Amino acid sequence: MRVIGMMSGTSYDAVDAAAAEIDLVGGELRVRPLGMVSEEYAPELRDALAAALPPAATDLREVCVLDTRIGQAFGALAARADRELCGGRADAVASHGQTVYHWVADGRVHGTLQLGQPAWIAEATGRTVVSDFRPRDVAAGGQGAPLVALFDVLWLRGLPGVPVALNLGGIANLTVAGEDPVAYDTGPANALIDAAARELTGGALAYDADGAMAARGRVRTALLDRLLAEPYYARPAPKTTGKELFHGAYLREALAGLDEDVRPDDLVATLTALTARTVADSVRSAGATEVVASGGGTRNPVLVQMLREELAGTPLRFSDELGLPSAAKEAYAFAVLGFLTLHGLAGTLPGCTGARHPSVLGSVTPGRDGIALPPLGSLAPTRLVVGQ
Repeated sequence: MRVIGMMSGTSYDAVDAAAAEIDLVGGELRVRPLGMVSEEYAPELRDALAAALPPAATDLREVCVLDTRIGQAFGALAARADRELCGGRADAVASHGQTVYHWVADGRVHGTLQLGQPAWIAEATGRTVVSDFRPRDVAAGGQGAPLVALFDVLWLRGLPGVPVALNLGGIANLTVAGEDPVAYDTGPANALIDAAARELTGGALAYDADGAMAARGRVRTALLDRLLAEPYYARPAPKTTGKELFHGAYLREALAGLDEDVRPDDLVATLTALTARTVADSVRSAGATEVVASGGGTRNPVLVQMLREELAGTPLRFSDELGLPSAAKEAYAFAVLGFLTLHGLAGTLPGCTGARHPSVLGSVTPGRDGIALPPLGSLAPTRLVVGQ
């Protein structure tokens, strides 16, 4: 089955579409990557999205407009991915959509909202679309994140020791793929760095390209200590967070009352160190023997170097070495989750999300010719192999 996985993360800078040929043979899930295409959000859409995210106020009209415009952006890219990567022969699209709110209170997730109306994707491609992956896990008592945990565990199974999959997106999340898998969000990866870059440059920069600002700055210990006092880091797993917590206003509050002025480059260097420290602390507590990293943060050489130093000898490598381009790994993971849903198979590990039971995830929107479901009754996969 050829499935296009689609993802736009918490950095909301672009939409990625990765296509894969996926087969389930016995208990082996075989994934052959076909490539990825990506498109930045139109500036006006990105600005509207940024203006609607917490802690900003919004209204239902704006939510409707965003749901439509994001769905249209996903649909256009899905049609392109079908043409360029699948030769017009994709079987389905799996769309994560754009997370705009994750309702966390008292250590529990009560709801989650991803925009990007799947009907627009189905209309643009004619393909069946699987979407809204997270709410079912939340309804079962889970965190709804990180949903890539099952993919990570199946993918890293067989590696020696205790391998950890790390994604450095807007938020950093990891999956500990040992005998008793666990997965959770460690805290911000790029979220606060991006927020600082935008505010400090008046919107001229959306992120710290190539870590240039961090490279020019120095880490301010007093500010780092204040940031590390955030209660989220001490909470036990499973746990999840997002830009509902780590945003520009959060950053301004952290800076308020400091006894020293913090230069822009020093602020970005300190935020980069915060990401490296909180990720490394989580990796150490897991007893990890190696870290396999992916996501946009892997393109920041300063962050990668700080992380290597914080890991103090625990090997760090990129997912590319295991056959999955770091920029596309999460999109491939959602292609696999869509494949599992269409085969009636669970896409969650309760120990990783905290849910009461495994769940078949998502909602299915029919394609042009209705829903062509594969025969059900397949064995649940026990291993994932990436092939050529």
